[in-house]
Amino acid sequence: MTPAPIIVLGIESSCDETAAALVDSDRRILAQAIASQEAEHAPYGGVVPEIAARAHVERLPGLIAQVLDEAQVTLDDCDAIAATAGPGLIGGVMVGLVTAKAMAMASDKPLLAINHLEGHALSPRLADATLTFPYALLLVSGGHCQILRVEGMGKYQRIATTIDDALGEAFDKTAKILGLGYPGGPAVEKLALQGDAKAVPLPRPLLRSSEPHFSFAGLKSAVLRAHDTGTYCDADIAASFQQAAIDCIEDRLNKALAQMGDVTALVVAGGVAANKAVRGALEGLAQSAQLPFIAPPMELCTDNAAMIAWAGLEKLAAGASGDPLDFCARPRWPLDRDAAPARGAGVKA
Repeated sequence: MTPAPIIVLGIESSCDETAAALVDSDRRILAQAIASQEAEHAPYGGVVPEIAARAHVERLPGLIAQVLDEAQVTLDDCDAIAATAGPGLIGGVMVGLVTAKAMAMASDKPLLAINHLEGHALSPRLADATLTFPYALLLVSGGHCQILRVEGMGKYQRIATTIDDALGEAFDKTAKILGLGYPGGPAVEKLALQGDAKAVPLPRPLLRSSEPHFSFAGLKSAVLRAHDTGTYCDADIAASFQQAAIDCIEDRLNKALAQMGDVTALVVAGGVAANKAVRGALEGLAQSAQLPFIAPPMELCTDNAAMIAWAGLEKLAAGASGDPLDFCARPRWPLDRDAAPARGAGVKA
């Protein structure tokens, strides 16, 4: 008799999205719910940690009840409870992790403390059963910009990181310069469709550097200077910024792939993976490198609980039995703890 699929309840609260999801070991998302906080943070042009944490407290219980009801399961039907334990805004991380601890204790279910970055790193395997280890991963979001060799659950080799700003952060700050509001990434992408990507001479930081690391602070500053001249229209600035970022990604990835050894695919994950222009460029790069290109569906690119539940399932499949209930929330939690600091990098690397 075929055993019933394992079901994991996932909770995500690391930044400004409150989310809950139920995923099973057959790669089925049984139910998921995400509550956006865009309206709360829009007046400030970015995420306010205290407001985010309060919103998680208010919304998370209802979202959990919603996904259980939608999937027509009870907590007793779940085999484990997975929650983001870091990295992220520590107040928000604590809300989700404490909720998961309480539910695990009350139901006598295993607690699975999940690295948020690991959720992103493994999310393509939830959507594509053909993706096998090891694969090359470009992880790009508002807080992170890394190239990793993903060798298995808990096994990551960081090849490159940003020495200053993450790419998603550069998108958001460009949007703020152009007065496009929050969230900035989708707004910049939309405006770029109306502009000329060659109109504004912007730098490509670290282009052709011997090291595959990223730097976007100088590009962001150049956008501000171009805007302040009054010479260029906003659409041209947006298009030129986006193309400069893509040129940097392609150059850095080519360098990293040369150092990485054999991999099964080129994979992208994280919020910036939802950008269609970035996806198109990466697909072309993968084709040139004779690698399959795999990206999760749009709903799994941004912060979500399905990826956290799936990472929990991967953790169980790797032999884990659960984490202690005194597991501490972590504002920083690198995937590759042995990676050497990037030359010139600050704490973000």
